[in-house]
Amino acid sequence: MTIQDAKQIKLADYLQSLGYTPIKQQGKSLWYKSPLRNETDASFKVNTELNQWYDFGIGKGGNIIALAAELYHSENVAYLLERIAERTPYIRPASFSFGEQKAHNSSFQGVQVGELSSPALIDYLRGRGINIELAKRECKELRFENKGKPYFAIGFPNITGGYELRNRYFKGCLAPKDITHIRHDGEQRAVCYLFEGFMDYLSFLTIRVNNNPEKPRTDEQDYIVLNSVTNLSKAEQLLRPYSRIGCFLDNDQAGQRAYENLRELFGDRLRDMCKHYAGHKDLNDYLCHINQTKQAEKQSQVQSARRIPLTKPKRKQGFGL
Repeated sequence: MTIQDAKQIKLADYLQSLGYTPIKQQGKSLWYKSPLRNETDASFKVNTELNQWYDFGIGKGGNIIALAAELYHSENVAYLLERIAERTPYIRPASFSFGEQKAHNSSFQGVQVGELSSPALIDYLRGRGINIELAKRECKELRFENKGKPYFAIGFPNITGGYELRNRYFKGCLAPKDITHIRHDGEQRAVCYLFEGFMDYLSFLTIRVNNNPEKPRTDEQDYIVLNSVTNLSKAEQLLRPYSRIGCFLDNDQAGQRAYENLRELFGDRLRDMCKHYAGHKDLNDYLCHINQTKQAEKQSQVQSARRIPLTKPKRKQGFGL
């Protein structure tokens, strides 16, 4: 697939192949809940005439390749074209009936919840740098049908029985959407760590295990995963008993606003932990960077070893065996 071939694909058809359906239509504009982040109101616009998109939440937009760059977190055009090409068997003219749309789980049928085992999902998590044993402990695998087609995704449970859903091509939720509160048995913990999404929570656990496999200290504090910064108010009451709160939010305007709101409520009890991954979008982006750096160092060491000349051993005198 060439760049021109990709640009001929209608964005609405491409988004439909990924499982995203517009919420409403205004003239030549289709409005979606953003595929790039969690939100309750549709602020992701597709201009069907120009075949361009714009996400008002992050202030970015462009053509289909720019969208793929955000979806797959890469600037490698060849790689992005491969990812777009993978969806071509599922790309077909999309039709929408906004008056008949139902909320939440109406498009999910035959939902089955099981242990995380799909090779494709495990490979996706490995690509994000996540420890697989931790992911199997914290997540489930959900299989369901959408418009007669089978799908599967990683499912992260929340406190009211819903799930956040992720796979390589899809980002959504199985309602009800809510926060996740992970509390340990025994005495009430004094510390709680707050994350925006479950991939950052899994990244934190992975980093702790990587740094100290024998004693990762993952059970010394409780955790709350917002599953969207729009759920911040739902977490406020649950955070009150803790004497210290560590915020591992995204390094963007939404994350900063959420931190400032919490700061007004909890004052000095709050710790801004994003300084530990400054220069990165979020904690998972930081974890991926660490893994890429280590891989590059290993390759460099291998290449250096290959360049070392092999010296011929001196021949021993006498009857050496």
